[in-house]
Amino acid sequence: MAKLTFDQLLEAGVHFGHLKRKWNPAMAPYIFMERNGIHIIDLYKTIAKAEESAAALKQIAKSGKKILFVATKKQAKQVVADLAGGINMPYVIERWPGGMLTNFPTIRKAVKKMSSIDKMIKDGTFDTLSKREKLQITRQRAKLEKTLGSIQDMTRLPSALFVVDIVKEGIAVKEAKRLGIPVFGIVDTNSNPNDVDFAIPANDDAAKSIEIIIGSLCEAMKEGFEERKIEKADSNAAEAQEDEDGTPRERKAKAKKERVAKEDEEAINAAVASKFIKEDEE
Repeated sequence: MAKLTFDQLLEAGVHFGHLKRKWNPAMAPYIFMERNGIHIIDLYKTIAKAEESAAALKQIAKSGKKILFVATKKQAKQVVADLAGGINMPYVIERWPGGMLTNFPTIRKAVKKMSSIDKMIKDGTFDTLSKREKLQITRQRAKLEKTLGSIQDMTRLPSALFVVDIVKEGIAVKEAKRLGIPVFGIVDTNSNPNDVDFAIPANDDAAKSIEIIIGSLCEAMKEGFEERKIEKADSNAAEAQEDEDGTPRERKAKAKKERVAKEDEEAINAAVASKFIKEDEE
């Protein structure tokens, strides 16, 4: 797993926090110093927290589950769309629809509405409508695409949430916490790191800072995907051999699936437990 370096973070401006008067005292352990009225983030702690988050996200990706990225601030939108979209992860970069998680069935209905419109266009039904009806449906489709298009393939609740600016995306964080969904986030000096499960202290206002942090995490998730592919290939090869040997395939496949699921869950729980143990020691 490629590791972030101090120089890379320094060049990207990851160390710049907010004005001292805007700080959240809970961020004190992650602040190195104050310069010209601005808090400077301890980049060594940024590296440690980023590595901790990368390891947990890698395990989630390896298990084949989805991580929902949330970033509605201007300087983060395109970065998240490119990086999260590049690894086929769902993301929200427009307004967060209230109830996105807590009222997920309703959100899924809206997504299905978008799919039904696409089907109408494909099978020719759309062409039989009046000009006014076509205009209304086209506008409705565009509106749905803008807010929900990037989560169209998310058929169930995500296994984790990654947030850029946990203050701005407070509603999303609260919904995830209410449902017990682990939250990862880039946390600036004006935020409370205790609001999320995995906090990465970093500048959440500069595009370069956001890009370098998310880029490293996406690389870790890619590694998780690759390991999943390798394990699946090995499993298929083993099953083929079992068929030749006359070994009961179904029973062994089920046992392996249960074992892998248990290992993934233990790995994620261990990461969360380790985080809280470290915080207690600090």
